[in-house]
Amino acid sequence: VGFAVARCELTAGPPTRVEAVVVKDAGDDPDVTHGAELTATVQWRSEPGLLLAGGAGVGTVTKPGLGLPVGGPAINDTPRRMITAAVGELIDLDAVGVRVVISVPRGEIMARKTTNRRLGIVGGISILGTTGIVRPFSTASWRASVVQAVHVMAAQGERTVVLCTGGRTERAARTLLPDLPEVCFVEVGDFTGAAVKAAVADGLTRVVFVGMAGKLAKLAAGVLMTHYTRSKVDLSLLGAVTAEAGGTPELVAAVTEANTGRHAYELWEAAGLLRPAGDLLCRRVRQVLRRFAGEAVDVDVAMVDFAGSTVVASSGRWDG
Repeated sequence: VGFAVARCELTAGPPTRVEAVVVKDAGDDPDVTHGAELTATVQWRSEPGLLLAGGAGVGTVTKPGLGLPVGGPAINDTPRRMITAAVGELIDLDAVGVRVVISVPRGEIMARKTTNRRLGIVGGISILGTTGIVRPFSTASWRASVVQAVHVMAAQGERTVVLCTGGRTERAARTLLPDLPEVCFVEVGDFTGAAVKAAVADGLTRVVFVGMAGKLAKLAAGVLMTHYTRSKVDLSLLGAVTAEAGGTPELVAAVTEANTGRHAYELWEAAGLLRPAGDLLCRRVRQVLRRFAGEAVDVDVAMVDFAGSTVVASSGRWDG
């Protein structure tokens, strides 16, 4: 893959150095680093080998669990290997030494729109990188970030992970569990299964899932990857929940024919059945997650309203 060099400047020194810039094009991917000036500054050093450092706009690692040394730049293994290989194509690193500084102007501003701070990456963005090729709305990268977030909290010695589907559910979850540190709250989006699998692998003992009616309905049906293009709300399941909660035949029929999970929620609410039906739905989700996670992990589930302000149902631990 070839990338256009936006700028390349040689400074004769001393010390002699060269700086080159490539502007990131994220294409259709909703990436906060679109347009970022990825900058490499290279100069000689007296010792053989490559010394890689982070400059302005590249975050510093402050917590374990990222597979990177604490105190070092947030540049992952793949780009480190790519940089070393690129330099090695031009010089013999066993005989000559260079220092490479990667910087991203305004990277600290871009980082405010990421979860870096929660992961212990401060002062800028992280240099991730897998292939150098952007794939629009890469679910693989999102899944990897969810798994990484679980690994980081586990490395802090925490044993409870709170899985939230988005910003509103996270706000509700943090109100629900105010004593847990921020690192325990992970926005999983559609990757609940990947997050639970990572939690089990890291030896966590408790998983709390906080979501809204639509995602809970999908999970209750055993769908652990809940993106709308890959799964639909099982309205027949919600109809069965309605009947089990004591709903009238008319309400069961209405829920079964509902337009969305939210519509079913509104029908329950209007009929005064939100709490019992919601509790049953949460218990079904708990059963699914327990089967997936195994008996070693305790699982709790809570459903919040669509403003993310109130817990309206749960698998049994909360009264709302």
